[in-house]
Amino acid sequence: MPTKNPRINIALEEPVYAIIEELARLKGMSMSMVTRELIKEAIEIEEDVLLTSFAEEREKSFNKTQALSHDEVWE
Repeated sequence: MPTKNPRINIALEEPVYAIIEELARLKGMSMSMVTRELIKEAIEIEEDVLLTSFAEEREKSFNKTQALSHDEVWE
């Protein structure tokens, strides 16, 4: 079935391939769809790690004496 989505080819170690194959069987999905979902989840995790790091850096520079109150923000 033709698709408009870009494609990539990857080489997997046999144990990883077997896990994806088993997940696909258990979920009744194609290996491609299982792999796509796993990649999406991994990207979300990486984004969370980066945003957490960014937030921690901003928190270090937070100065309560310079912070605006709730009322000041909504004026």
